[in-house]
Amino acid sequence: MIPGRTPSHPSFRRSFLFALQGFRTAVRQERNIKVMLGGAAFAIVMGIVLRIGPTDWAVVTVCCGMVLAAELINTAIETVVDLVSPEFHPLAGRAKDIAAAASWLLSIAAAIAGLCVYGHALLVLLAR
Repeated sequence: MIPGRTPSHPSFRRSFLFALQGFRTAVRQERNIKVMLGGAAFAIVMGIVLRIGPTDWAVVTVCCGMVLAAELINTAIETVVDLVSPEFHPLAGRAKDIAAAASWLLSIAAAIAGLCVYGHALLVLLAR
């Protein structure tokens, strides 16, 4: 809520539309979101090609969603830091670096999970 405004909250529908607007803005303006969406599309295609099972699809879906969400949170943090500290400040840089590190760490974990899922699926497919 914005300070000084009445404490009314937007409807669920309006909140959902705000979220879609934020996602569209991030996709239009942030290169890393586009890269992550490309990675998610690749993961889906590989899942279809390798015929992964329902549990593996759940792992892939959660990993893709978490990586995209982490990148969106990183983008939001960087945007707020830029608003609050337009000039360079070591603490602002540190906050942005730490947010980026969180996104990077989650991406590494998702990549490892992907290697496990797709490696196993490939071994099963080759063993037939």
